[in-house]
Amino acid sequence: MTWRTSISRRNLLVAGGVGAGAATLAACGAGTTSNAPTTATPSGTPSDDVTPSPEPSVTDLSESEKVVYFSNWPQYIDVSKKNPTTLGDFISSTGIDVVYTDDINDSNEFFAKVRTNLEQGRSIDRDIVVLTEEGVQLFIASGFAAPLNKELIPNWVNLLPSLKEAPFDPGREYSLPWQSGFTGIGWNTPLLERELGVKKITSFDQFFDPKLKGRVTILSEMTDSMGLMLNWLGFDMANFTQQEFDQALEVLVQKVDEGFIRQVTGNDYIAALDSGDAIASIGWSGDVLALGKKFGFAIPDSGGMLWADSMLIPSVATHKANAERLMNYYYDPVVAARLVEWVQYVCPVEGAKEAMEQIDPDLVDDKWIFPTPELLATVSEFMTTDLETSLAYDRQFQKAVNT
Repeated sequence: MTWRTSISRRNLLVAGGVGAGAATLAACGAGTTSNAPTTATPSGTPSDDVTPSPEPSVTDLSESEKVVYFSNWPQYIDVSKKNPTTLGDFISSTGIDVVYTDDINDSNEFFAKVRTNLEQGRSIDRDIVVLTEEGVQLFIASGFAAPLNKELIPNWVNLLPSLKEAPFDPGREYSLPWQSGFTGIGWNTPLLERELGVKKITSFDQFFDPKLKGRVTILSEMTDSMGLMLNWLGFDMANFTQQEFDQALEVLVQKVDEGFIRQVTGNDYIAALDSGDAIASIGWSGDVLALGKKFGFAIPDSGGMLWADSMLIPSVATHKANAERLMNYYYDPVVAARLVEWVQYVCPVEGAKEAMEQIDPDLVDDKWIFPTPELLATVSEFMTTDLETSLAYDRQFQKAVNT
């Protein structure tokens, strides 16, 4: 059977504009989009005095309530008004409804929003959340992640061998990658050509060109922005010292103080690029490439970052078994290929490349989805540290760029 969608993520973004709003799945018949209620707490960077979770006062209601509450980042799942969606097919094949909310814009902000309930062992009205590696590490180390029942996720064996071990989650006992991708530089090509006379950015010397002053953004995720800054200054994001981190942060703060950086953003940098408020951004591969032909993305000469966002089940989830069945569904290679055709990120599922030959042959050789050895040689992962050190770096970064 050949799947081909007439409206891709790229077409949707270009036709409808990304704006600041989230995509709604209610219009697709693929589940319910909801702003799930939570007990809000002040937003900001998590402190290192995270209170371990007590025994959750929740029960798994999967047998009696055929539903799963799923929180994700904006534009991170397929949506369509005319064609079958992956969530829609899961619902029809299992009878389990999905309340899907695209309300995660930054892992720290999300953690701050649900932290009180987690610490008190009360439901956060979510059964699956997709977070950055740092967010997953925080949940696991704090006791806020539920161990996965692999018997309900037999397809987890399709996880790419290179991702089966993670320093923050040995053996993938608590998390499974949703998508992987690259951090580099994205730009609005017509505006870049008007200001600099070039069609692409290959270095941070260009990114911080005086002609782009006030028209560039960086990410609020510390690892992404600081990783690229460390590499630009000749350090190694995979192995650096406190002194090197401090030096890179000092340079970044100087750029902020001089007015080069328009905004420190979460996922909403896409809207700034699309509107022209920003000409260039530190950004994520799938987001920028999905905007269309007027936009470009590249790994800078000094190197970029490789990362993986992962699904986990909060310790207070009330539909854990249903969540595990949904995880299993997305590790079917055909489903994974259908999803990645739309999101345009690196697929973590083995066999998806072969499935893509029947879905969209043009994407089989797309290096941003199925990376080549040459591309992988230009990126690295941010240095892995313990939770205390990770939180200390993040507090230092957030305090510096938000003053």
